[in-house]
Amino acid sequence: MTHGTHAPAEDPSRDSDVETACLTLERFGTLGDTVAEFEGQEISVFGGIPGERAVCRIVRYRRRRKSVVSAIVTDVVEPSPHRVAPPCPYFGPCSGCQWQHIDYAHQLDLKRETVRQAVGEYHSLAGLDVGETVPSEGVFGYRNHARFTVRRQGSLGFVNRITRRFVKIDECLLMAPGINELLGRLQGRSGATSQLSIRYGVNSGDWLIQPRLSINEIGLETGQAHYTEKLAGRSFRIGSPSFFQVNTSQAGKLVELVKERLHLSGRETVVDAYAGVGTFAVLLAESADRVVAVEESDAAVGDGRVNITGVDNVELVLGKVEDVIDDLDIAPDAVVLDPPRSGCQPQVLEAVARWGPSRVCYVSCDPASLARDLDIMAGQGMVVESIDPVDMFPQTHHVECVAALRPAA
Repeated sequence: MTHGTHAPAEDPSRDSDVETACLTLERFGTLGDTVAEFEGQEISVFGGIPGERAVCRIVRYRRRRKSVVSAIVTDVVEPSPHRVAPPCPYFGPCSGCQWQHIDYAHQLDLKRETVRQAVGEYHSLAGLDVGETVPSEGVFGYRNHARFTVRRQGSLGFVNRITRRFVKIDECLLMAPGINELLGRLQGRSGATSQLSIRYGVNSGDWLIQPRLSINEIGLETGQAHYTEKLAGRSFRIGSPSFFQVNTSQAGKLVELVKERLHLSGRETVVDAYAGVGTFAVLLAESADRVVAVEESDAAVGDGRVNITGVDNVELVLGKVEDVIDDLDIAPDAVVLDPPRSGCQPQVLEAVARWGPSRVCYVSCDPASLARDLDIMAGQGMVVESIDPVDMFPQTHHVECVAALRPAA
């Protein structure tokens, strides 16, 4: 039996009366935890790998008036060959990373399999090849955005999603070094708020800390309305409420992959739906004749107007994609769909089918909603040519995808 070396760190709140069970860990569940049978029901087990046998701490709690049972691996009896020692001292008590205990090559395989399973639910997508997961250049230190809970006289940290216990964090290994430097200066000095957000430009050195804090004694500016980041040679303004990919390096790879899949020649009209601050629109503009970017967030469109400065062939349209798409008097040659996790509204997919573009790239952070929408588009006469998983979130179960489609011949 292994003790501690290959299991999540012990929760410091544990006592000698804690309930444990030796469980056989099966498949992965939806949150990146393994599934095991306990007391005649399937429960989620944090810190496991399918096929392992492990001693687990049982956690019982109530959620939405229901009794829920979960577990956390404490000792591994029969370890997986893919198990590694998680380098973070907070792994387990924090719960923000689900897969630090899995070697990175296997994480990439697991993410590809997650996408395969999602598309395999639909007959229209049967036999579709899913590419190998595009690895991240940095498997730690990649996040440009952190959201901290503030407790106990200004302590910054995270709340465990299973135990709901607060864990003070002095360094998060997923965060860019600039965020950890700012965290060190803010730790213990942020008691005026209950939540704190840090966004950091890894290529610009700029930052945004919200909300505004009265901590002038440490010489740190807070409460900024926006910050800037550089990507693919362009500078982007990003407001506090605006979306931007949390892995800047991988965001560049994502754009290049979309460019490659769209096969732009410089003569096309492109619609960028769910455009955010205009990242795709701006970086695709040099390869297209015209880009029409649609976004519902006022703040993001405001950022986008700054970001398209000097880019004359990008037009911004403010509004929900499903509300304005039928009013766009265009016949695009290519479409980029980058919706929220819930996917596209049906009327958006219907409009794309009516347009009949020669190429569509669907960018998604949720394999299930992606597969659902690809099935709908297949029924509307589109053919899915490829799906490429992209690892934007190492050490977690999350995976981004780029799906490329064309009209059926």
